[in-house]
Amino acid sequence: MFASARLAVRFLLLLATILLVGCGSQNPPAETTGSKSVVSATVAAPPLPPVFEATAEDLMTMRLVADEAAAGWVRLFDGYTFFGWEMASAANWRVEDHAILADAGDSGLLCTSVAWCDFELKLQFKSDAETNSGIFLRSPLEPTDAALDCYEVNIAPPSKPFPSGSVVNRAKVADGKPGSESSPLTADQWHDYEMTMDGDLLTIKIDGEQTSQYRDPKPLGAKRIGLQFRTGKIAFRDIKLRPLNLKPMIDEKLSLWTTFPDKPGEFEINDDGHLHVTGGRGQSESKAMYANSVTLVEAKTLSDKLNSGLFFRCIPGSNMDGYECQINNGIIDNNPLKPVDCGTGGIFRRQNARIVLSNDLEWFSMLFVADGTQFCGWVNGVQVSDWKDNRNRDVNPRNGSRVEAGSIMVQAHDPTTDILFRKIDAAELVPFVVPHEEE
Repeated sequence: MFASARLAVRFLLLLATILLVGCGSQNPPAETTGSKSVVSATVAAPPLPPVFEATAEDLMTMRLVADEAAAGWVRLFDGYTFFGWEMASAANWRVEDHAILADAGDSGLLCTSVAWCDFELKLQFKSDAETNSGIFLRSPLEPTDAALDCYEVNIAPPSKPFPSGSVVNRAKVADGKPGSESSPLTADQWHDYEMTMDGDLLTIKIDGEQTSQYRDPKPLGAKRIGLQFRTGKIAFRDIKLRPLNLKPMIDEKLSLWTTFPDKPGEFEINDDGHLHVTGGRGQSESKAMYANSVTLVEAKTLSDKLNSGLFFRCIPGSNMDGYECQINNGIIDNNPLKPVDCGTGGIFRRQNARIVLSNDLEWFSMLFVADGTQFCGWVNGVQVSDWKDNRNRDVNPRNGSRVEAGSIMVQAHDPTTDILFRKIDAAELVPFVVPHEEE
């Protein structure tokens, strides 16, 4: 079911992906076309690489409504670019009319750059009558066996062993359900696909109706989400995800946190149950340690031009020695593509947020994923950072790449700090384990 790309092709794809998603220390380039500022991303696809770009206005319109973002939903696809995705084959992946399309080239996946474990995933797909494609969950970049190292939620005609609505080699769509032989899907029409991956249980729905369910006796752990091109034309759009099983970290006594009375800064729970952080320079850090993790935050700055942040994989008890997901809503020249001091959702001193999507004096959501040496941030549902730490390993993230578990830390930056947090929820990404046959 899977085609391996040749070494030379993989090198070109890797180069294209680096240009596309802004890995390493580079930021997505800001250009000016006419009177509009744009963020550009280029995909290497012979004979000439198409250019995908999004204006600040484009990305602003992709923000989720407040309640949806507060619930933890994010867009995996911004509707314009492949920011946050990595190509694993030489298919002709492209963006047209706010959708991801492919209809030629080598079979393989277009994958998220970070792993996900427990989540709800919603998207729409459109396919030809004989298209064979799928959505891969908890998958490596190049899976080899759908019964072993991933979960393949299929897109295929009823004539195939596992039609749409099935989990390949694991669970077949029930008769009479959408995608089955007695209820085939209409070709060349958008359909809703919903997947809930919760521990060992995978539940599939098409157009709002459950089609199959599979409980894995040896469940796989966190890995990527992939869109497959195999044969025929396939299109995906409106791809959204909500992580599950995050644990609240804010309680009325801040019992899950360690504070440092000898440092400036105040960390108190107000009458509304919100964490109120004032003054600085101080910190409060989680008692729990996290290595690969997902963290959801709701915050509001209480005056203009404030600076704060959440730190990850910190050295416990040290002075802000960790990776920092920045909180700073300032912009330069009234241009949200030009953040002040990294920008909210950026990785401080590593990668600026490609756009500032939050405002001072307003609640905003921020989701951050730390997966090995890959780090991604979303603000109000839109991805703003995607950075890989290629530095040499070091116990201190200020000096090199740290993969060991560490604390999560809330920062009081300076005497002007005045910020509320009404949610800090987190979960560890469960490691990916390939099951083996019993001996």
